[in-house]
Amino acid sequence: MIGDMNVDNASIALRERAPPATAGLRARAAIRGRAVWRGATDEATWVRPALLGLLGGTAVLYLWNLAASGWANAYYSAAVQAGSQDWLAMLFGSFDASNAITVDKPPASLWVMALSARLFGFSAWSVLMPQALMGVASVWLLFLTVRRSFGAPAGLLAGAVLALTPIATLMFRFNNPDALLVLLLTAAAYGTVRALEHGSTRWLVLAGALVGFAFLAKMLQAFLVIPALGLVWMVAAPSPLPRRLWQLGAAALAVIVSAGWYVALVELWPAAARPYIGGSQTNSLLELMVGYNGLGRISGDEVGRIGGGGGGPFSDGAGIFRLFDAQLAGQIAWLLPTALVCLVAVLVARRTAARIDLQRAQALLWGGWLICTGLVFSLMEGIFHGYYTVALAPAIGALVGTGAATAWAHRADPRVRWLTAAGLAGTAAWAAWILSQSPAWNVWLTPVLIGAAGAAVLLVVVPDGRPGVMRTAAVTAAVAVLLLAPGVASVATAAHPHTGAIHTAEPAVAAGIGGNGPGRTGRFGANGPLGLPNRGAGTFQPPAGGISGPGGPRGNGAFPAPGALGRRPGSFGSPLASGAGQDGARRGGIGGLLHAGTADPALVAALQSDAAAYRWVAATTGSNNAAGLSLSSGDAVMSIGGFNGTDPSPTLAEFQAYVAAGAIHYYVAGRDAAGFAGAQGGADTAGAIADWVAATFGSQAIGGVTVYDLSGAN
Repeated sequence: MIGDMNVDNASIALRERAPPATAGLRARAAIRGRAVWRGATDEATWVRPALLGLLGGTAVLYLWNLAASGWANAYYSAAVQAGSQDWLAMLFGSFDASNAITVDKPPASLWVMALSARLFGFSAWSVLMPQALMGVASVWLLFLTVRRSFGAPAGLLAGAVLALTPIATLMFRFNNPDALLVLLLTAAAYGTVRALEHGSTRWLVLAGALVGFAFLAKMLQAFLVIPALGLVWMVAAPSPLPRRLWQLGAAALAVIVSAGWYVALVELWPAAARPYIGGSQTNSLLELMVGYNGLGRISGDEVGRIGGGGGGPFSDGAGIFRLFDAQLAGQIAWLLPTALVCLVAVLVARRTAARIDLQRAQALLWGGWLICTGLVFSLMEGIFHGYYTVALAPAIGALVGTGAATAWAHRADPRVRWLTAAGLAGTAAWAAWILSQSPAWNVWLTPVLIGAAGAAVLLVVVPDGRPGVMRTAAVTAAVAVLLLAPGVASVATAAHPHTGAIHTAEPAVAAGIGGNGPGRTGRFGANGPLGLPNRGAGTFQPPAGGISGPGGPRGNGAFPAPGALGRRPGSFGSPLASGAGQDGARRGGIGGLLHAGTADPALVAALQSDAAAYRWVAATTGSNNAAGLSLSSGDAVMSIGGFNGTDPSPTLAEFQAYVAAGAIHYYVAGRDAAGFAGAQGGADTAGAIADWVAATFGSQAIGGVTVYDLSGAN
C-alpha cells in the first residue's frame, strides 16, 4: 500500500540530471502509472467510493440545518445584502447599499456571497451555503495534494482531519472571510506541489496568484504561508538555482498583481465617489492593510480597537503556548501535538533522500505553514480570536496524513511500531485532557477514547505478519483515536446555531468572548472580560440594571463612552450586549458591539415607510446596531463610525449635509451612540453627531427605541 508509493531512485535521478524542459517531459513519461501519482485508472477500487463518502459526509456536516444560524455574523450579512442590491456596494464591500462605509476587511468573500444572493435570493441559506461548499472543496483539494506524494489513504486521512476539526466545522458553516481564505491557501499548496513535480513555472505562478487573491479575503494573514511555499521551492524544486530564483520571482509578481490590482483600484478611485474604507482613520485601504488588519495585529497598536492595548479582552493570552490552553485546544489543537510529531517523523524518515524528494518537500511545506502561522497566532498582541486558527487545520490534517503514511511504510521496523503506539497513546491522553476541561460535556467520550487507544496500542505493536483482519482492526482503532473526539465535537458544533461576531466551536471551555457553556470559567474568570457576567449562549448579556430609562442618544449605562463625562445619560447598557438579551429585547434594543438585534415590528414599519424617498432609512452608531435595522427592514442603514463607532465617517459636517439634503430619515439611538467603551484612539465623530441630533431634533419612542425624525430638516 502506502509503503510502495514512493518515487524510485531512477525517477529522482532523472529529474535531478535532465535539463528542466526535458526533465518535465521525461518525468511525465517515467511516472505515468506510478502509484505516487495514481489516477482513477490504477488506484485501488475502494478509493473513489471512500473519497465520495468523505466528501458527501463533509457536505452533510457543513450543510445540514445550515440556516438555523440565521444571519450568523450580521455584520457581513448586511454587507451581502448591500452587495445583492447595488453593484458598487458589492465591488467595494460596502456595509450598506447606499455606500456610506465598507466593512473592515477586503471584499472577496462578500463577492461570493453576494453573487449567491443574486442567484438564489437573499436569505440566510444563500449567504451561508458558499462557505459550506468551500469547506467541501478544501477537503477535496487537501486529499488531492497529499495523495500526490503519499498515496490515497494518506490523502483521505488528511481530508478527514480537516473536515472534522471543530473550528473548521464552525467556520465552514459561518459567513466570515476565513472559509475563502482556507480554500485559496489550500489550492495554493496544491499548485506548489504540482509545480515541484516538474519544476513548472505555470503551476508556481498559479500558486502565487491564489495567495494574492487570498489577500483579498483577509489581507496580510494570507501571506503567513509564503515563507513555507518559498522555502520548499528553493529546497526541492527540480531546477538549477538561477531558474528557481527567477521562477520564485515570477510567483512573487503574481502575488503582487493578484492582490495589488484591487488596492490600486480603491486608492485611485475618487474618494468622493466610493464608500469610506471602514477600519481606517484616513479613508485608505493601505492604512487598513498595514495598520488595523496588519502590523497592528502583531503589536497591539490598532487605532480604534476596543479594549485598549495588548492584553485586552480581545488579545489576551499571547505566548508560545496560547494554542494549547484550555480555551483554544478544543477548537484546533486536538491533533496539533500529533502533527508536530509527524513532521519530525517524516523528515527523519526522508533524511537521506535526494534534494528534490517530494515527500520531504510536502513535509516542509505543511510544517512551515503550521509553524509560521501558529507562531504568529501565538505571539500576536493585537486583536486575536480563536476562530482565526481554522487557517491551521489544512496543515494539521496534511501532517497527520503524511505521518500515518510514513509509519505504515516502515511498519516492519519494530521501533516504528512502538513509536506509533506511543504516539497514539499520547494523542488519546491529550484528547482526554481537553475533554477534562469540560467535565459535563459528553462524559461517555473519554472512556471510549481510552478503550480505543488501548486497543490501538496492542494491535499496532504486533508484528506485521498478522492476519489481514488484525491489520484492519489496528487501522480502525488508530483512526478512531485520531478522529473520535474532534469528530464528536464537530457534530455537536454543527448541531447548534451560532450567531454574532465572536463564536466558538464545541466543546466550549472558557467564559471569554463568545464562550458557550453556562457557568464555565476561563481566562476572564466567572464574569468574563470587563466585568460582564458570563451567561453562556455565545454572547454577553447586559448586567442587571445596565439599561437606563429614556434619554438622549448618547449612552453610558454600565460603560461610559469616551469623552462622555458630564453628558446626558443614555438609554441602553453594555456595548457588548446582544439586542436579544436580558432587558434588551423587552426595551427594543437594536444590537451592540458584537451582536445585532432584531428590530421591533413597529420600528421596521417606520423605517420602511416612504423608504424610497431616502438614501438611508436610518443612521445609528456601530455596524451591528445598523445591521439589525438593515436586515430587519431590508433597506440601507448608515453605520456611523463603522464597526466600533470609532471611524471618522461621516464627519459632523457631512452628516449635517446629508440631513439637509433629505438623505436620512431617522437617527436611531443605539446601545452607545457616542462610540463603544474602551476604544483605543479613533474618532469621536459619532458622539458629535449624537449631540447635534439631540440638540436639533425632537425624540420619540418607536418599538421601545428612541428615534429622531430627521426629515423635518429639509
